[in-house]
Amino acid sequence: MSRPPAAREKLLGAYCSLLRTEGERAATMDATAALAGVSKGGLLYHFPSKDALADAVIDRLLQTASEDNERMASAPEGAARYYVRTSTAGDTEFDTCYQAVVRLAAGSYAPAAAALDRVHGDWERLVRQDVPDPHAAEAIMLIGEGLYFHSTMPGSWSRSLVGSDIEALLGQVDRLKEGR
Repeated sequence: MSRPPAAREKLLGAYCSLLRTEGERAATMDATAALAGVSKGGLLYHFPSKDALADAVIDRLLQTASEDNERMASAPEGAARYYVRTSTAGDTEFDTCYQAVVRLAAGSYAPAAAALDRVHGDWERLVRQDVPDPHAAEAIMLIGEGLYFHSTMPGSWSRSLVGSDIEALLGQVDRLKEGR
């Protein structure tokens, strides 16, 4: 598959960055074009509307989530351990898209909320396939969600308290899977 044009990639990156740092209202077409260093005409060539730009970010999220779900489903350690181990925010393409889509959903963009439902539903399905007890699976999902939430908080207070010993948390995942 051929690589998308550089201008298109710059625009998607700029839009995600604005969504993450400034919010949905500040992520205007003009601000996106300016941050990307692309003319407004160049932006409109690739994305004729703000919805088209938002939909492209959602598509990117779903693509990267699908790739990660394949890794999660085939992880030798099991889906539950994989989910918890990878549940901290980083500077990955997935995290960038995920946080941007969260901001779109917070701005009441229905396709963004639907995409997040799909991503979370896929994670839950994979964890539940790995963990027979539904309550244990739910607890594992909450561990991962808590890790992610705290890793996205500003400052260091949260990261110094939560998830600092991932191996201990993975041991807890093992105990939950075993019903202990």
